[in-house]
Formats: sequence, structure tokens, C-alpha cells
Amino acid sequence: MPLNEATLQRIEDWKAIAFEFAPLLMGEAVDPAVVADLRKRYNDFLARDPAPEGVRFSEVDMGGVRGVLATPEEVKGSRTLLYLHGGGYFSGGPDGYHGIAGHYAKMLGARVYMPDYRLAPEHRFPAPLDDSITAYKWLVDTVGDACHIAISGDSAGGAMTVSLMVRANRAGIPLPAGGVAISPWCNLEMNNPSYQTRDGIDPLCTRDILVLMARAALGSIRPNDPDASPVYADVRGLPPLLIQIGESEVMLDDSIQLANHLAQNGVRTSLEVWPGMFHVWPVFSSIVPEGRQALENGCAFLERLF
Repeated sequence: MPLNEATLQRIEDWKAIAFEFAPLLMGEAVDPAVVADLRKRYNDFLARDPAPEGVRFSEVDMGGVRGVLATPEEVKGSRTLLYLHGGGYFSGGPDGYHGIAGHYAKMLGARVYMPDYRLAPEHRFPAPLDDSITAYKWLVDTVGDACHIAISGDSAGGAMTVSLMVRANRAGIPLPAGGVAISPWCNLEMNNPSYQTRDGIDPLCTRDILVLMARAALGSIRPNDPDASPVYADVRGLPPLLIQIGESEVMLDDSIQLANHLAQNGVRTSLEVWPGMFHVWPVFSSIVPEGRQALENGCAFLERLF
């Protein structure tokens, strides 16, 4: 189904505000106050997709990492979701994700925690992953049993959904029940065919822009570092994962590669390819029916694991 005019305009507005980050990507010196204002406006834009009624939000300290907690009116036992926001490791934040977090909270009957991890270029990778694993360890200690916890995230956060599990497994930290990765930016080498075959079809992302984002985020770290690109990680022993990707995305083949890598290493894996959908389409679930449907599918997947 073709995207409607409201959705296309929202995508254009998203591209416009994202383009304002160009000086950061090019390595130019930018006044910290200007960067803070730009990040706030970016989050305010994403927050145009509202949280559902009956969900309240509060700040929480997650082991030294600022976090935002979404709590629905009805919580089913100890159900907990850790949500890792996207933004290419240099933008985004919990304040822009009340919509997705609120829907997850209400549909699952779960408390949803969103860590406000550090961002590039001030804090290059692996700082975002370090903060996320700190927040996860705190959550395991707080909840008391990792089987009551699931992880989800989008774009960079979708990749970290897998990378966090890999890091936790390596460190002997109890693993969650499972996870949902939405449009994961999971191969920063960006060497798959869809970067050409979907170029011009993807309404939001291009390989050239993503290469600049990767350089700004990684610094001296190689793009095929397993922590940054989980398609190369040792994923043996991970819990079940659902990967959701839009058919129009230049990252399409990366998600297929990730699903294949997980499956070949004994991880129970589900892959959903959504025809005609763009990068992180659930962030516009209030105007894109497929966004709401994808979140419902993710919750159904996690419901079975809980």
C-alpha cells in the first residue's frame, strides 16, 4: 500500500531535522548548547507520535545512567521491557520515544525502561553499549529474575538489542526472555546489495549518509567490530529474537543477514519483512497502521516468551 501524504510529509520533516546534524557528522566544532537544542528539537519531533492514555512517565536512575520509566495502569507481575532508542548513536533519546514505549507498556502490561545512553561525537562507541549494559545489569538486580525481562530497540538500538545480549552472555550476566529488533542497523560495513537495490526507494536513508554516521559514531573502532555489527558477533546461546524490517529499507539485506546468522548459530529467530515500509515505521504508529500492527506483533512475540 502506498504511503499517504501525511506519512510522506512526516518523513520529509524527519529528514530535514536529521540533516541539521550534518556539521556533527562532518567533524565540525559545534557549540554544545546548539547541539543540546538540536537534540531536544529532534526528540520533540519524534514525540509528535503520542503515548496512549493510561501510561505515566517518570525519571529513574538505572545504576548511574539516567532513564525514563513508562508504567501502564495495569502491570502484569514483574513484566519488564528495556527499550533502546535509535538515532544513529548521535541523536534520539527517551523523551522522543513515549509513543513506542507507551504502546509496549500498555499492550504487554509491562514496565518499560529507556536508558538515556551517551551519544557521539562527544561519547563514541562503545559508550552507548556500555551505558545500556549498565542499565540492564541494574534492571536484572532490580527485577530479581531476568526471565521477566525482554529487550527491544530500533535502528542503532535494534542492533544493541542483540549486542547487549552478546555482551551479557560473555560476562555471565543472566539473559532476558528474548527481544525484538526493529529496523536494526546491524552491519556498519554496509556492504550488502540492498544499499544499491533500495537506493532511491528508501525514503529516509542512503548509504552515503549512513557511512558518515558510522564514522562519527565509531571513531577508531572498525565497522565490522562484533559489538557494533552483531552480524559478526558470537550469538550462540542467545534467547529468541524477532527482527522487523521494512521492505523499502536500504538495510533490508542486513536484517536478513542477521536473521541467517542467528539461525545458523542455534538462536530461535523470527524475521518479518514489511512490504513498502520505511526505516523504523512504528515510530509513526499514530498515522501508519502498519506501525501499530508491527508493535502488536512484537508484543505477541514477547507475550509468548513471558
